[in-house]
Amino acid sequence: MNLNKLLMTTALTASGLILANVQASAQEKTKPEDTEVYSPVPKVVQAKAVTTPAPSDAIVLFDGKDLSQWVSVENRDQPAKWTLGKGVFTVNKKTGGGNIETKQSFLNYQLHIEWQVPANVTGKGQGRGNSGLFLASIGKGDAGYELQILDSYQNDTYTNGQAASIYKQFVPLANPTNKPGEWNSYDIVWTAPTFNADNSVKTPAKVTVLFNGVLVQNNVELKGPTQYIGEPAYRQAHGASPIKLQSHGDPSEPVSFRNIWVREL
Repeated sequence: MNLNKLLMTTALTASGLILANVQASAQEKTKPEDTEVYSPVPKVVQAKAVTTPAPSDAIVLFDGKDLSQWVSVENRDQPAKWTLGKGVFTVNKKTGGGNIETKQSFLNYQLHIEWQVPANVTGKGQGRGNSGLFLASIGKGDAGYELQILDSYQNDTYTNGQAASIYKQFVPLANPTNKPGEWNSYDIVWTAPTFNADNSVKTPAKVTVLFNGVLVQNNVELKGPTQYIGEPAYRQAHGASPIKLQSHGDPSEPVSFRNIWVREL
């Protein structure tokens, strides 16, 4: 190697190291609080859960009898280990169940799900009846697009993290959360993102959400999968994906679920 090439290689290596250090430093300085917002505060409205039986063309994901349509996210060969009883299933950290997701993958769909936090729920903010519905699970852990499940009845938190928010992205248009011990319902229309041949985004994901029959997300275009720290962005192309439920790990669980069905569109 001649002297000029050696000097150029050394310079490029040094530049790369400097850039890597700058990026690492910036990442270290980014905090979860940086993407929390506290206004606008959605108006509180009174509404009751909508209990809709599965239509004839729906795929029933839970009918109150078993969890045969669900598996462990960490090991899809293992069945879901949440607690089943009295027509509902409930997050169970003691079994080491972790997050669960559907056996089947979906692209565009209509989804109905009902959820409940216990009447004696404790804690506050994000530590109060916290779970999450991932409209497309694109990896282990909490990777995917999260519609927040949280006790938001007289429980203040950042508004892009309250019930029916697209977590850390979109504040719900209203807050119709029922008090602890009462059921809530989500009715969702999900349009999956599409990607070009080079894995760039062709069309972003879109979602419409009715919370206890109240429109709270109106065909919003998602900025990317959920990002707890930093800004969301589409970083990997994907197709049809499972639907995931989160075992959040806070002491105010368990959150329970019933009457879950999906219609492919």
